[in-house]
Amino acid sequence: MINLNIRKQSLVALFVFCSAMVFAQGNKFKVTLDAGHGDHDFGAVYNGHIEKNINLGITLKVGKILERNSSIDVIYTRKTDVFIDLIERANIANRADANIFVSIHCNANKNTVADGTETYVMGMSKNASNLEAAKRENSVVTLEKDYKQKYQGFDPNKPETMLGMTIMQEEFIENSIALAGKIQDRFVQDLGKKSRGGGVKQAPYMVLHKAYMPRVLIENGFISNPVEGAKLDSEEGQQEIAEAIAQAIISYKKDFFDGGDSNDSPVEKPSQRIESKSTTETISPKKEDAAEKKTEDKVVETKSEKGLVFKVQISASPTKLELTPENFKGLKNISCNHSSLYIYMYGSTSSYEEAKKLLKEAVAKGYDSAFIIALKDGKRVNLKDVIK
Repeated sequence: MINLNIRKQSLVALFVFCSAMVFAQGNKFKVTLDAGHGDHDFGAVYNGHIEKNINLGITLKVGKILERNSSIDVIYTRKTDVFIDLIERANIANRADANIFVSIHCNANKNTVADGTETYVMGMSKNASNLEAAKRENSVVTLEKDYKQKYQGFDPNKPETMLGMTIMQEEFIENSIALAGKIQDRFVQDLGKKSRGGGVKQAPYMVLHKAYMPRVLIENGFISNPVEGAKLDSEEGQQEIAEAIAQAIISYKKDFFDGGDSNDSPVEKPSQRIESKSTTETISPKKEDAAEKKTEDKVVETKSEKGLVFKVQISASPTKLELTPENFKGLKNISCNHSSLYIYMYGSTSSYEEAKKLLKEAVAKGYDSAFIIALKDGKRVNLKDVIK
């Protein structure tokens, strides 16, 4: 009888232990790291610097840093010099039910003076340099077997053909921008790198298109630049970049997964999650700035609007801008939500058809990556649900 009780107690203890393990694993923050290119796909090659090797070196170093954290689970699309289809890279993240997808690359340009970093999120763009970058990375599909059948209707030399495919842009765009913004901030603040274009960019990358989670593609620098290329191809340079990327991911985890309560790493104090609590930015000038206040009143929204409204998101940046027309290519009626980034929006209307007109106006002014968002009582809601 005593032995039977002991066995029961042992089984209960084992069940509790196993349940705790499953719970702990289920609550891990899953990061999929994607080292761009591989095997016969060398990527860019300049001055003896081979992109596929640099990408893998940085990726493994980022993973090693993250793996020190018991609450983070790292998934790799490749850990060796192998070729992985673009769609399979995204599927690896999808099957793992990853929280974020980070694709790591290096840039190149015939102009060997070009330098600096760029961080992209999924989106359509008419910007020539953004499209060229996407075309270069998307050209990898031509190395895949039966790529015409696999990516039916998609021409890697014409990124705009992706418009005919389902783009899950709206669902993950703000979180993707928040993650990309944190990475760019680390590059600029910690490493003193040049941020090309002044902020997060959007471009139609196939590897991002099929990943159904917040996802970013990082161009860590130009291997075509003699100085930057040598740094990227060095152990020291790769470790610095890896530290910056890893710390940005940990900071993002705090903001969007832990709710700001984690003590994983001594990074900056987290801000509120974008979807759950976004407050309208207001500017309270000093009394002596009353003259400026008159001008700003035309473009600053002083309180959250009640009910359902549509706006056009034109940009997101870590930089706070005065909400005046000269800062937004002449557009008036600009409002701003601030959490991890400053989200700048144009117009406000209760009519979706009117919002479409506002979108055309924003695009005509040069905001090629602008898109319509919906807010209810000041909080972001799913646009698709609202339209339905």
